[in-house]
Amino acid sequence: MKNNKGYANLRKGRHSESGLHYHIVISTKDRQPIFHNLKLSRVLINCLKHSDHSQFTETLSFVVMPDHLHWLFIQKEASLSKSIQRMKAKFSRETKLKIWNEGFYDHGIKSEESLISVARYIVANPLRAGLVDSVRQYPHWDSVWL
Repeated sequence: MKNNKGYANLRKGRHSESGLHYHIVISTKDRQPIFHNLKLSRVLINCLKHSDHSQFTETLSFVVMPDHLHWLFIQKEASLSKSIQRMKAKFSRETKLKIWNEGFYDHGIKSEESLISVARYIVANPLRAGLVDSVRQYPHWDSVWL
């Protein structure tokens, strides 16, 4: 993927700052739906919590979809890429699975954007995907606001 021009263009101008809010989307290779497995979903959620406990991030909202993760957090250290890399590596070490796509999508939340609106968008992903009729039916999400 490193030689892919589109991927290289996404990297141009990317920088991260501690204290800023980020919405991250990380997908599995070939969009494998491995997070249908309850145990693997819980391992991933524990990896997010570990990132928070290690003071790399402060999670505000997340949803674990069958083949990807939406994660809204405050970046606590300078390198966004390192925080994501650490979380992915921890999951891979604990499960012995190498399931992640190489990169990730990130969106720095601007001050004029509503964090609560972004959190609602994240949590509503299972509804839009047709996985459930109500967010209450989906077990793999959390938000500080909801």
